[in-house]
Amino acid sequence: MIKVFLIDDSVIVRQGFKKIFAAIADIEVIGEADNPVDAFAEFKKVGLPDLFILDIEMPKMDGLTFLKKITAQRPTPVIICSTLVTNGSSAMIDALRFGAADVVAKPKINVNKFFDDYKQELLDKVRAVAASKISNNHHLAPAKSRTQSTAKPMMPSAHVVAIGSSTGGVQVLEEIITHLKPNHQGIMIVQHMPAGFTASFAKRLNDIAPNSEVLEAKEGDMVMNGRVLIAPGDKHMEVTKEGLKYCVTLKDYPRVNSHKPSVNVLMSSVAKAVKGNATGFILTGMGDDGANGLKQMRDAGAKTYAQNAQTATVYGMPKMAVQSGGTDTTLSIFDITKTINDIK
Repeated sequence: MIKVFLIDDSVIVRQGFKKIFAAIADIEVIGEADNPVDAFAEFKKVGLPDLFILDIEMPKMDGLTFLKKITAQRPTPVIICSTLVTNGSSAMIDALRFGAADVVAKPKINVNKFFDDYKQELLDKVRAVAASKISNNHHLAPAKSRTQSTAKPMMPSAHVVAIGSSTGGVQVLEEIITHLKPNHQGIMIVQHMPAGFTASFAKRLNDIAPNSEVLEAKEGDMVMNGRVLIAPGDKHMEVTKEGLKYCVTLKDYPRVNSHKPSVNVLMSSVAKAVKGNATGFILTGMGDDGANGLKQMRDAGAKTYAQNAQTATVYGMPKMAVQSGGTDTTLSIFDITKTINDIK
């Protein structure tokens, strides 16, 4: 039984969650509050849950402050449900950095329709996040002074690193990118995020990356040494070869594997355009997006890896990549970073 506690100042939202959970045998709402301060009082009566569903903007205490407190005291899986998701708010990036495993875009209108339409997706998220590995994340890297001015001028990359991640990926990507060496091979990333959110994420990474230029990808962007390109939250990202250069192409077609951007789309294009001059990684996340694309990369001669179960917040996407034959090698976060830095 998954024990859930709801903290949201919207009665309608709390009722929506309770309604869908009431019909499910394996999920139980053990308590609710319209703000974190009152929630602490409720914990004394019902105990702590297996999972929090948490808003950001609330009276008495905001959700981000509560998240930092609970993560420091007793790391617990958290899903953020907020209208800020659709605004690309920096607060949402911070929420993911400080322990939230996933986000849900709370609607401002038609709340009941939202719960009807996304019932199964919400249930899948709750089950996956409740089983995730959450730890105190004070190890996250602070902003660092950039050293790019002392590095060589960026040159077109002869090798493409393709990375796909989802639930829990914000922390992993931050850990990797803050430890990349100068002039590393060009990197393309699909992180499952809502539209408008990826620009804030790219900016945050760019602010703290000591040896990388991190950008939300635009049509025609070149894959270059020392550059990290993040797929926009509402477009599929592909790579094409133009002469000796690799460039970004953005496509606006329906979701693939229930995602837009899709990891499979990126990696399939890498397999076709880059072939053996590529390395692919599937990181933490739920579902199977990327498994087929990683196998295509491997079949084309690329080196392929998946994050190991010990360090993945959710060992869903990596597990499917291994089971699908996309790779037989799993790596820790540390070894993933080392592998990227060792690519010549």
